[in-house]
Amino acid sequence: MRHREKHRSDRIGWLRAAVLGANDGIVSTASLILGFVAAGASPPQILVAGVAGLVAGAMSMAAGEYVSVSSQADTERADLRREREELARQPQEEVRELAEIYVGRGLSPELARQVAVELMQHDALGAHARDELGIEGAAYGARPVQAAMASAATFAAGALMPLLVVWLMPANRLGWAVPLASLFFLALLGSLSARAGGASARKAASRVTFWGALAMGMTAAVGMVFGVSM
Repeated sequence: MRHREKHRSDRIGWLRAAVLGANDGIVSTASLILGFVAAGASPPQILVAGVAGLVAGAMSMAAGEYVSVSSQADTERADLRREREELARQPQEEVRELAEIYVGRGLSPELARQVAVELMQHDALGAHARDELGIEGAAYGARPVQAAMASAATFAAGALMPLLVVWLMPANRLGWAVPLASLFFLALLGSLSARAGGASARKAASRVTFWGALAMGMTAAVGMVFGVSM
């Protein structure tokens, strides 16, 4: 009977990106809307500001993620190119180098060398990429365009939530409807992401709602202090 273990650490990459994008979309857009509400802006102006915040935030997330992941991919490609040259020039030194890594992880020197030799016979570059460079996956590298599109999409999805409140609620209720709805969405997002990752839903929800409330409160205060009727 096969023993199967269910781990969720393989979800960390996409889960982190999705939660970050949606959380940023809710918090930044709701905070922007509250700033305009506190400044006495009209409903059309508030809606335009929210939509502009959605577009600007989504593009900013996409650009930032693209640049970040592209830099990571460039570094990985450079490391792999260097490693490929070293494998061709000094294979025995690379065997020793890999064996030392396994000795550091607890294997005996003899077994570590045997493991290194056999892994390099199977896939030398893959073994060094994984165990020396920490680069996982057969493709060896992230996808900048995919990461940019995912960040933009999750940000936009999060930003749509407070915008829907502005669209549906009367202007005189936006001061309390937007923060309450946004905190609810944040708590829901935190709980769902925690459950997907196998963590505490209550802890995750309280964490995101605290920082969301702080951001919205500070932005509303700025609108009240410096706002003028437009």
